[in-house]
Amino acid sequence: MDAHTLTTAYEIIRQPLGEILPKVSAALAPLVPHVDAAELSTHCAHSPFKALGGTELLTAAELAPLLAAGVPGQPWQGVATIGGLAREVLAVTSHATVRGAVLVLVREDGSEPAGEAELAVAQALWDLVASHFDRFATEALPGALARSRAAADTRARVIAELTASHAAALSGVLGVLRSRALDDTTARATATDLAASALIEMRAAQRRDRVLAEEPAADAFERLAAELRPMLRHSRVRLDLGAPAADRSLAADVAHSARAIVRALLLIVLEQDSVDRIHVGWQLTEHELRASVRDDGAGALAPCDLGAGTVKDRLEVLGGRLDVDAVPGWGTTLTAVIPLAAPAAPVEAAHPLTGLGEREVEVLRHLALGHRNRRIAEELHISESTVKFHVANILNKLGVDSRGEAAALFHAAA
Repeated sequence: MDAHTLTTAYEIIRQPLGEILPKVSAALAPLVPHVDAAELSTHCAHSPFKALGGTELLTAAELAPLLAAGVPGQPWQGVATIGGLAREVLAVTSHATVRGAVLVLVREDGSEPAGEAELAVAQALWDLVASHFDRFATEALPGALARSRAAADTRARVIAELTASHAAALSGVLGVLRSRALDDTTARATATDLAASALIEMRAAQRRDRVLAEEPAADAFERLAAELRPMLRHSRVRLDLGAPAADRSLAADVAHSARAIVRALLLIVLEQDSVDRIHVGWQLTEHELRASVRDDGAGALAPCDLGAGTVKDRLEVLGGRLDVDAVPGWGTTLTAVIPLAAPAAPVEAAHPLTGLGEREVEVLRHLALGHRNRRIAEELHISESTVKFHVANILNKLGVDSRGEAAALFHAAA
């Protein structure tokens, strides 16, 4: 592997998450000529589907079958339906994230299939990027978690509202078309079939979205168990596990955070000399997840002994709390209480930059670097007119009059 390849990989993973796909596309373009790129990454609860925007008809629904059928380590080249048309694509699947991630490149018409060397590079690069994604999700850092929870909550509300609105409209159409007052049987039957198909597809899209944005509680706990067992493999301490009884799903970011919090609490408990047994359990109620770590030690742990700044920060972002119940001679129970719903307002909502969309933040970042519109357009693979539109929106949302003032706000927030 040469220095140029390593430098390219480094430049890709150091980008903000929203800018990684364009960088991956640019890096692979000389090897696999393509007109569009998209990803479906199940690590991301609030935005699992991303596309460059060149082919606006490319959708998450079209990528989902490619993710389901993909074999990690074996990139697939063939014809897939993109925007209702048969197009040549390259699909690269990685299981570096637990539930998988797929990169899809829509190849240029008439281009030759990629060779083994090119496919190997594409697979290695996508595995690296997917591993990078998984690290962000696993660590569940407070700042990123706050943005994720706010975005996921907004996205869920929008999807629910659109689903209800469209379902009502299409149900009304079906009612009219099924009316006996209409005598054009053929037209009525055809229109009914079309409307019924639309309803089915809309409901399927909602189910697909839930699969991507949520994780079954039992599966989430089993993943936690698999992470905890190696921590005590060579220890005299016995680990007991209590899986959640409720048959329901958790928001992906709640599951990620609960696992990270329990791992941190277990490490704190294991620092005690008198512990022989630890019980880790999850309990789900209608409104919250209670993740507990209980030991049989001296019962001398106090809140001030926990330190656990990262645990506290994560719980504050989620609107949760940490309860400590220490009974001298009987042990200590640490319980992280995590609300299942997103907090009413994100922690960073007061800052003006939180009002910007993902693409606007990307444009503002380039403004802060002193880039002009043409370079921004080239870097983000959009037109100059689109850049001007974003700049105008940024200035309006930030309440400033110049690009320099907007750049200054960005630097102040960095």
